[in-house]
Amino acid sequence: PMICPPGRLPASASPMAATAEQEQQQFYLLLGNLLSPDNAVRKQAEETYENIPGQSKITFLLQAIRNTAAAEEARQMAAVLLRRLLSSAFEEVYPALSPDDQTSIKSGLLLIIQLETQSSMRKKICDIVAELARNLIDEDGNNQWPEVLKFLFDSVSSQNVGLREAALHIFWNFPGIFGNQQQHYLEVIKRMLVQCMQDQEHPSIKTLSARAAAAFVLANEHNLPLLKHFADLLPGILQAVNDSCYQNDDSVLKSLVEIADSVPKYLRPHLEPTLQLSLKLCADASLSNMQRQLALEVIVTLSETAAAMLRRHTNIVAQAIPQMLAMMVDLEEDEDWANADELEDDDFDSNAVAGESALDRMACGLGGKLVLPMIKEHIMQMLQNPDWKYRHAGLMALSAIGEGCHQQMEGILNEIVNFVLLFLQDPHPRVRYAACNAIGQMATDFAPGFQKKFHEKVIAALLQTMEDQGNQRVQAHAAAALINFTEDCTKLVLEQVVTSIASVADTAEEKFVPYYDLFMPSLKHIVENAVQKELRLLRGKTIECISLIGLAVGKEKFMQDASDVMQLLLKTQTDFSDLEDDDPQISYMISAWARMCKILGKEFQQYLPVVMGPLMKTASIKPEVALLDTQDMENMSDDDGWEFVNLGDQQSFGIKTAGLEEKATACQMLVCYAKELKEGFVEYTEQVVKLMVPLLKFYFHDDILLTNSTSMPLLLECARVRGPEYLTQMWHFMCDALIKAIGTEPDSDVLSEIMHSFAKCIEVMGDGCLNNEHFEELGGILKGKLEEHFKNQELRQVKRQDEDYDEQVEESLQDEDDSDVYILTKVSDILHSIFNSYKEKVLPWFERLLPLIVNLICPHRPWPDRQWGLCIFDDIVEHCSPSSFKYAEYFLRPMLQSVCDNSPEVRQAAAYGVGVMAQFGGDSYRPFCTEALPLLVRVIQSPDAKTKENVNATENCISAVGKIMKFKPDCVNVEEVLPHWLSWLPLHEDKEEAVHTFNYLCDLIESNNPVVLGPNNSNLPRIFGIIADGEIHEAIKHEDPCTKRLANVVRQVQASGGLWTECISQLNADQQAAIQELLNSA
Repeated sequence: PMICPPGRLPASASPMAATAEQEQQQFYLLLGNLLSPDNAVRKQAEETYENIPGQSKITFLLQAIRNTAAAEEARQMAAVLLRRLLSSAFEEVYPALSPDDQTSIKSGLLLIIQLETQSSMRKKICDIVAELARNLIDEDGNNQWPEVLKFLFDSVSSQNVGLREAALHIFWNFPGIFGNQQQHYLEVIKRMLVQCMQDQEHPSIKTLSARAAAAFVLANEHNLPLLKHFADLLPGILQAVNDSCYQNDDSVLKSLVEIADSVPKYLRPHLEPTLQLSLKLCADASLSNMQRQLALEVIVTLSETAAAMLRRHTNIVAQAIPQMLAMMVDLEEDEDWANADELEDDDFDSNAVAGESALDRMACGLGGKLVLPMIKEHIMQMLQNPDWKYRHAGLMALSAIGEGCHQQMEGILNEIVNFVLLFLQDPHPRVRYAACNAIGQMATDFAPGFQKKFHEKVIAALLQTMEDQGNQRVQAHAAAALINFTEDCTKLVLEQVVTSIASVADTAEEKFVPYYDLFMPSLKHIVENAVQKELRLLRGKTIECISLIGLAVGKEKFMQDASDVMQLLLKTQTDFSDLEDDDPQISYMISAWARMCKILGKEFQQYLPVVMGPLMKTASIKPEVALLDTQDMENMSDDDGWEFVNLGDQQSFGIKTAGLEEKATACQMLVCYAKELKEGFVEYTEQVVKLMVPLLKFYFHDDILLTNSTSMPLLLECARVRGPEYLTQMWHFMCDALIKAIGTEPDSDVLSEIMHSFAKCIEVMGDGCLNNEHFEELGGILKGKLEEHFKNQELRQVKRQDEDYDEQVEESLQDEDDSDVYILTKVSDILHSIFNSYKEKVLPWFERLLPLIVNLICPHRPWPDRQWGLCIFDDIVEHCSPSSFKYAEYFLRPMLQSVCDNSPEVRQAAAYGVGVMAQFGGDSYRPFCTEALPLLVRVIQSPDAKTKENVNATENCISAVGKIMKFKPDCVNVEEVLPHWLSWLPLHEDKEEAVHTFNYLCDLIESNNPVVLGPNNSNLPRIFGIIADGEIHEAIKHEDPCTKRLANVVRQVQASGGLWTECISQLNADQQAAIQELLNSA
């Protein structure tokens, strides 16, 4: 193979073939060019390197590594490239080598380690050895490189420190190196590590062996006997953490954080010393900020991964909190802060930011019950401190704990808010800033109650703060004057003012109307005139503000400015092609368009041709991604804008986050257009579907996944106008991806949204939308979800037996339970839409799920299981009868027994089931309708039947009685039941069932039923009362045909003079008005 540096012909072009020596020389040139600072040279070299066949690469790289005369950088580069090659392309390259070549590579690498004098180079070769060993363990766990194990044993007991380091480094890098021999060598491994950790002469050996021990524990996190057996290594690891920190090396401390994160139970036998050490290091100001924050991270991580275990050590928590607060006081004085034009992103590695984040996470992890009493006094003292830094830190701490201490703070929110508002008047600007921050954070953490309770005082105080910018020209009575002319006001203040106005409008909604004319002219002025590059963010925020105000005050008020605003936006939009990709206006524009669409409705359609280009461009941003190993990560972690997901086994997945938020926003806006414009959006459905469907596999950003799954049924609705063929093609494009996503999505919030959308899509598409393969795959997935549901419940029962179980663990188990049940509701949604579309012919497919659904309704299961299990059988009766009766042996008894269940949700599902049996079930169900009647009556007549938690179940029982009388009249004595039934009307909580009952009432009146009308129509005033109350409670929508029937009943009576007067006179004023409203509407 030929390699030629840029600008040189390959030697093979000449008749004389180059010798291996020349090729190797050319390869050194190439390595030099790969390190070149010149981009063009480097790119060319990378291409050349990529084109060398793999086996030749190995030869050249090994030769370069061996050659101690070569330049140090070139050798190091060669070592990195060889490790990467083995990591990314092992299967393509290594097995194709001859056995002799393989052997010489293996022995060659071990030899180089023994000869290498340079410590950093030796490490890099150890990394290659570890990588090769990782790939040479076969599927049965046999290590096919036994020599490497011998090398480890020999080196670790060698007199040569370099070799001892090498052995530990290899083991640290690949702790699984013993493969299936691990158990056999366990004692030896332990002895080896203990021995090295006791090496007082060589700190590097102590550090490396502690890291190796930690890596071994992490690699065996599920092997409980092994963790127990290695518990006595922990004191040595802790000693090494302490010693290495004072030698300015935080690698062992990082390993301890990883253990706290992945294997917290390993720390239990020595938890107290672990926590004490972490506290000591955190408090030691002689250490670097980074080390102190890592030490705190051990405690904070445990509060998340082993909260119950940590809660037993309240003394430590009580000491850690003042540490975090002390970090938060670590602020710099900065003369220019108040007028700085750009707010620096608070230093991410500053102690203040780290302390705040730790407090937030700890409050969430351990819960407010423990944290709030511990921190309250500290915060109160800080807020009374004459030093501004303490007051600032106290307010930031209050912001930080809101989410975790939500429940405990809710009760005293009024006092907290009043207290914080005082600090908006603080003499120090940064304390006022922190007070604004606290208000903003509480508004998020305690929404929507916070807005309802405190809007008046908070908005007044914020507006006042906006006026008081130390600028005497700002008249106190008009906040708008603040933004009248940009020259007297720094850009930063303006940006914050505009953002504040926007959030006030967003919260106040129609209450903002009186302020509209004050603000709108000034805001339009900014959009027209703030065109300089440094004002882009201000202009973007102002565009956002205008659109939020428009949404708040509504179409009528906003219309006077709408066309001006649209023209301004269009002008920006047409200049859009000139905007740079990272222009902050773009994402503000995109959101503003969507709000304008909500305000203008169908009238917005005319602007789509201008809007869609940039929107699709932003939604199509492809993020940079990379698969990296630990070594590469260490080089990249400083490069901002990358986020990493650890895949285990020393590998991580990196994604550059720039543009992701914009992408997410753009996707949300596309959904908004589809939803608002419906068929008006049809021109764009195809390109949007082609963009959205592949993004169902986009794991890097939950919002993007959520948005895309929501969009599917909406896009189908839009496409409907193009006819069935177009619609079916579009559905085929989506369907596979949706089913795959349901099978693979790990996040339960995203998963439930995808399942919900899939169910909605089936409703839109109807019968025939799924083929046999779809059914096969979907059946397997749903079966898996149900089996997982039962398994998770068992696991939670096991956790309830754990020694650290306490009420907060129970709370988190309840949360897990809720999210599991939520997935169950979505399984029910999907089955509902399938039964609804396919009717009886889908039952044979359903039978593979039948045993699991029957399991849901067993009497010992939790009530949500029984509720949703019954709902699924309700759907089968409703949509698949009369065939449904063949499953009667599984569900009829449980259903009838559940009519009187303790849980109202279960009663509701059972009563609904009885109703659909009567309505759709066919003759086989008749005896069961008779049997159900007294059970239904018992529920309806119980004393607390109408309380808030019971009313829905009760109304379903009343409706079921009505359905039995209407559809199975020969099963009951209708004349006897009817007077009771009338006395229970009207229904007003369950709107669907209300329609059924009113329709049946109309049937009875229209057929002049003597029981209902009473002798000489004496019951009519009572019936009028029922109709009027139904109207008052909006039990029936005016567009429902039932409304017309009720109005006709009333009109017939109206025509008969005296009877009408008698009926109306017995109604109160509200009822009379309701009857009038009914007549007007129909």
